[in-house]
Amino acid sequence: MQASAVYDSLHPLEINLLAAFSQSADQPVSDSVLQERSQLEPSQVSMALGWLQAKKLVGIHSEVVTAWVGLTEVGHRYLADGSPSEWIIRTCKQGAEEGRSFTVKDLQSLNAFPPTELSRAIGLLKKEGAIALGAGGRIEVTETLSPTVEKLYALLHELKKDRRELLSFSPDQQALLRQYAVKRGSAQEPFRIEERIQREYIPTGTGKAVAKRCHAGSTEEVSQLTPDMLKDGSWRSRRFRKYTITLRPPRVAPGRRHPYREFLDLVKHKLVGMGFQEMRGPLVETEFWDMDALYMPQFHPARAIHDVYFVKTPTHAKAVAEPFLSEVAVTHETGGTTGSSGWGYRYDTERARRLILRSQGTAVSARTLASNPLIPGKYFSMARCFRYDQVDATHATDFFQIEGIVLGEEINFRTLLGLLTIFAKEMAQAQESKFFPAYFPFTEPSVELHVRHPKLGWMELGGAGLFRPEVTQPLGVTVPVIAWGLGLDRMAMVALGIHDIRELFSVDLEKVRTLRGRFA
Repeated sequence: MQASAVYDSLHPLEINLLAAFSQSADQPVSDSVLQERSQLEPSQVSMALGWLQAKKLVGIHSEVVTAWVGLTEVGHRYLADGSPSEWIIRTCKQGAEEGRSFTVKDLQSLNAFPPTELSRAIGLLKKEGAIALGAGGRIEVTETLSPTVEKLYALLHELKKDRRELLSFSPDQQALLRQYAVKRGSAQEPFRIEERIQREYIPTGTGKAVAKRCHAGSTEEVSQLTPDMLKDGSWRSRRFRKYTITLRPPRVAPGRRHPYREFLDLVKHKLVGMGFQEMRGPLVETEFWDMDALYMPQFHPARAIHDVYFVKTPTHAKAVAEPFLSEVAVTHETGGTTGSSGWGYRYDTERARRLILRSQGTAVSARTLASNPLIPGKYFSMARCFRYDQVDATHATDFFQIEGIVLGEEINFRTLLGLLTIFAKEMAQAQESKFFPAYFPFTEPSVELHVRHPKLGWMELGGAGLFRPEVTQPLGVTVPVIAWGLGLDRMAMVALGIHDIRELFSVDLEKVRTLRGRFA
């Protein structure tokens, strides 16, 4: 870009600063000199230098870091009233003259200094032999002087008037200053060390050419043409600032729903559009509806403490509705009227009342089957579930399941596979999906749905199958029922193109503003 074009795009602060550079030929200039020449505020000089560096018109020639030390408010207080060490010596000596003695607790009760400062001072004085602890923990002042206290006293007086460069002190003094300087997590210190960065800047090749133009341009730049300028003709000697039409406008960040919330709404909208009705159920569930009604035996390993969360109080529900409890109990023990031999164990009705956090959305389906559902009928639920798991990119301890059932005389396994294919394509936005045979205690036949994530590869979305008669008949349903439970969180990972399940619940505003799924 030519110097004239660059010049036309400059801000008045940049022009002012480049004109200041032009007074030094090819010599580097410090920011303090630039401030003096341009008559700008320090913040304006810093801002304009940043712009010029970004445009590669100015570069840093040299950089020198110097450390300066001064007194804090604590230091000024030490100077006026004495440091904790001096106060301890003075108080103990005065007490001895009056026939009194002090313990550490006695000194702390006087509230002259914070306990932490007093404790450190006592430790220092004891270490250097200036005090000793006598009988009963009484503090005794010795004849020995504390070298550190003497040095600190001298440093406080040297810095009484103004700050000084740290290197102007001896190495021993520098070490002591650093030891008693303000640090992160320790604000109650007498000294503060601050680093000052002195930089020298020099224009680049393009910057020099533009700087000459800035120095030569004597007309005043204005950003607005006023009626007065037109009347008196002063506009002829003014330079009007040009519009920079190549710059992008600032991005507008209006409020929007969380991307995961948008995905959940999409899933619900599509299912309702397919004729499904929404099911609802409690988060705190009994083992009966979460497992027993689904023909999971009470000795099943998935019911152990490492897979479900038990409610601490109350531990049990008051009752489980009849006749479902009795019917399910008989089915578990002997198979009842289902034609099955059951699991062959003595069913524990007390355990059936135990309360847990819902571990699978199928519990909602079981409750719906027991509530005299429509036949034919289609139902779905977006159920929050809880299971103990190791959290990683594809696993979480609490998650959404999209749970569904379809009841009807003509329902079969092919109907189920067709629905699962629609879910994979329309909701998860998956380009590839496939089925694997599976086993679940409550469905037969059973299948798992897997989809390909663009980065993580093949991942399981969930399981499905036809409910066994041992599930449907005790709940009063005699027609075939297909059921599925798919991980909504994993479906969202594919649809939103994210690679870690934890990002679904991100509070990073930039991610929330920019994340878009293929469905949006």
